[in-house]
Amino acid sequence: MSSRLNPYLGFDGDARAALEFYKEVFGGTLTLNSYGDFGQADTPMADRIMHGMLETPSGFTLMGADNPPGNEYNPGSSFSVSLSGDDDAELRGYWEKLSADGSVSVPLDKQMWGDVFGMCTDRFGVPWMVNIAQPRG
Repeated sequence: MSSRLNPYLGFDGDARAALEFYKEVFGGTLTLNSYGDFGQADTPMADRIMHGMLETPSGFTLMGADNPPGNEYNPGSSFSVSLSGDDDAELRGYWEKLSADGSVSVPLDKQMWGDVFGMCTDRFGVPWMVNIAQPRG
């Protein structure tokens, strides 16, 4: 897998409906994972989307999720730019540069789904997510 750059949209409880709508618009394959799928089955977030990804026949990739509790939701401006792939050195290099002189909201570290992930806002106010896929086996 090479690294990819794509928009990551935030929603306030309607990520499933929004991503299903975008699938109707663009076609393709939609994968949805709820918070319940990742060990939060007995919480109010269980049915909300922790991560969704639409891969279209035209080569677009659109990702999105419901904002976790405590994260502010601003319709129309709730987005991040997602960098993902499996090249650890390349993605860590991007992380270091993007987070320098910015702010880190989620330190780059191993997460419950097994990948290394972090969130930061660069010095220009652009929010970024970096996900480094880890070998499965």
